[in-house]
Amino acid sequence: MSREWKGVAASGRPPAGHAVEQVRVQVDRLCWTGITLGLAFTMTNVQHFAAVGAPTWSLPWLAAWLLDPTVSLVLIAILRAEQVTARRGVRMGPWVRRAKWFTLAATYVMNTWSSFAAGSWSGIVLHSVPPLLVFTAAEAVTDLRETLVAMSKDDMPQVVNEKRPVPRRTSRKLFADYLAEARAAWSPEVEVTPAWVRQVTACSRGLSPRVAAALRAEADGREVQP
Repeated sequence: MSREWKGVAASGRPPAGHAVEQVRVQVDRLCWTGITLGLAFTMTNVQHFAAVGAPTWSLPWLAAWLLDPTVSLVLIAILRAEQVTARRGVRMGPWVRRAKWFTLAATYVMNTWSSFAAGSWSGIVLHSVPPLLVFTAAEAVTDLRETLVAMSKDDMPQVVNEKRPVPRRTSRKLFADYLAEARAAWSPEVEVTPAWVRQVTACSRGLSPRVAAALRAEADGREVQP
């Protein structure tokens, strides 16, 4: 156990990063609850917009209830995917952002169209608040998550291994190894020189002339003397 974690255990208090992580979970849940409630509110408005003039419980009236969930499920799927990719630092293509803004714009237009057509400013304000809240929350939830995740990582105590690492022994490269590397990098149009051998094998200046001579001998068809 590292010294930092020993101090945390002795104090009996969770690390600061743990508290930030709890806040992140709470913020994430509250934002998603607000987005879900806002989309549920818009569902009734969109159903009224899509089923205008249709008798209650008729097939067009029932089918109108499917319009808003269709758009909302696509939007939620895109938002969840953005959260996962943002957590791993992966950027998504332009069509993802276009699809998100298209679903948000479609929700806003379907919610406020009747109010705009009737010239009702109170209706425009009333039906604009939930879609606009979903718009801003959809953009803010990803930024909030990234910031809080970064803060929790910065505040978490670093795990330090108190054991000294055992040095790893590296095997010594032999003349045959350098020759094999040079042979693999050689092609008929290459002029074999000590400088070229040092470039492709990183061998020493003293060894590179021997490797170059051996490789030239192989290229000329002569037997190589070890």
